[in-house]
Amino acid sequence: MKRKVIAALAACMTIAALSGCGGGGGGTSTGAASGTAGGGSGSKLIFTIVNDPANPYWKTEGDTVKAAGEKLGYTVDVTAHKGDTKAESDLIDTAITNKAAAIVLDPANADGSVGAVQKATDAGIPVFLVNAEINQQGLAKAQLVSDNAQGAALGAQEFVKAMGGKGTYVELLGAPSDNNAATRSNGYATVLSQYPDLKRVEAQVANWDQKQGHDKMQSMLQAHPDIQGVLSGNDQMALGAIAALKEAGKTSVKVGGFDGSPDAVDAVKAGSMGYTVLQPVADFSKKVVDEIDSYLKTGKTGSDSEKQAFDCTLITKENVDKVTAPFTLSQ
Repeated sequence: MKRKVIAALAACMTIAALSGCGGGGGGTSTGAASGTAGGGSGSKLIFTIVNDPANPYWKTEGDTVKAAGEKLGYTVDVTAHKGDTKAESDLIDTAITNKAAAIVLDPANADGSVGAVQKATDAGIPVFLVNAEINQQGLAKAQLVSDNAQGAALGAQEFVKAMGGKGTYVELLGAPSDNNAATRSNGYATVLSQYPDLKRVEAQVANWDQKQGHDKMQSMLQAHPDIQGVLSGNDQMALGAIAALKEAGKTSVKVGGFDGSPDAVDAVKAGSMGYTVLQPVADFSKKVVDEIDSYLKTGKTGSDSEKQAFDCTLITKENVDKVTAPFTLSQ
């Protein structure tokens, strides 16, 4: 009899090591019931990785996620990879070590960030992407981005109007590792190709950076001193170009931006920038927190699709006064 009792106890201890031994229906609860689907056990940490908060666009992204998350009772840590996939991977490791409930990531590289997302997913932490995409579906729980093709079309149409449908122009391109750069440039080209009297004479990569935008603009001005327009993939590069044009005494050159940053809004008001295309970064950064909250509580994001595109808005002299907060246009 004693041997049977000992054997039963040993069996129970073995089962306990695997799945818990005791009353109440075998197995451990996960996901929706506990409010920690895929995250660290009982964790309320949303680990947020943006690109570079020195850029007001990415700062707004991080600030919005933090404010929205804290409002729902989460702890939100905001960090930055600054476009470095190694730094991004290290930050993912930190999120895993800290048992984050979820990760919000603005990917550093469409291809190079896939491994980082896979690593977090393998660790059981759901990843939600904002602003930029990765070239693989099914890893991230959601990818929330601006509709860059739609925004580029808006910008290009306004550029045609500003240029009077003719003239020469140059283009400043964003980082090649970011799909947004190609999407915007291709969107511009789709519209501008319909206007044969508008000719792009040169394009240079300035990596979303204001100083590079300034320096590349100086270089292109030396080669093409009589250009009439500058088309830019984002506001920071456009602002750099405006500074270079001002130094060269060419303030009549038409410049268009993309983002809707506070400095660009001020430049539109002042007349030095013809327009900017406002990305709804505040909207999708808030929405991603709602989807995280839904996923952690129910196992579902509440959206029908992984990839979600948010419409951009053209900002010109006519409606610039309706920009009431960073990247927010009042109705």
